[in-house]
Amino acid sequence: MMKNESLIIVPTYNESHNIERLIDRLMDLKTRVDVLVIDDGSPDGTADHVRKSIEKYPDRIQIIEREGKLGLGTAYVRGFRYALSKGYSYVCEMDADFSHDPDDVDRLIDEVRSGNTDVAVGSRYANGISIINWPLSRLILSYAANIYARTITGLPIFDTTAGFKCIHRKVLENISIDRIKSNGYAFQIELHFRAWKAGFKLKEVSIVFRERQEGVSKMSKAIVREAIWRVWSLKLKSIFGRL
Repeated sequence: MMKNESLIIVPTYNESHNIERLIDRLMDLKTRVDVLVIDDGSPDGTADHVRKSIEKYPDRIQIIEREGKLGLGTAYVRGFRYALSKGYSYVCEMDADFSHDPDDVDRLIDEVRSGNTDVAVGSRYANGISIINWPLSRLILSYAANIYARTITGLPIFDTTAGFKCIHRKVLENISIDRIKSNGYAFQIELHFRAWKAGFKLKEVSIVFRERQEGVSKMSKAIVREAIWRVWSLKLKSIFGRL
């Protein structure tokens, strides 16, 4: 019988410097959570570090190892399928690099558990701009991208590309997760859009986002290009009833 209601999905690629520390922090939260790491064949041995954590917390940590970089979107869809098959009620997305504060997980889960919302979005833009140590060029790109996505899709949130959130299982059961084809930031936009169009409530919870201390950002031009055209694809599919 499953002990925990809540699962945190953490996709990884070359996060050996962070993953054990992150898991230790998550194991100390007020909310009892399980963690599923989905590693895309990290050459730096990330999976080995996860296995050390599994030895410490054998009933609460799982890993899915994939061969090569298959993308953020496919990692989360795989994680969602796992969460649904195991009966979790609350499913969280989180980065491994400490840009998301582990202590905020409690707040996100509490918002969904209380019935205030179906998707609690950890937002960098709900209360002004709450980002630390980003270069100005990246901040402008991110902020402009969110205005662009929100304008085209009509999404009722400021941080459309947020990758830190808690989702009630009923959302994942009703939005055809296998039809989500986006990766990168476009995946987050598509997930929010599908949930909203299916009639679920999205609520932003203001967080402070910090630039990673260890490792390298996964941002690329291809990720930006995908986000630019995906929002139009989603809008048109919604208009013609093909979402």
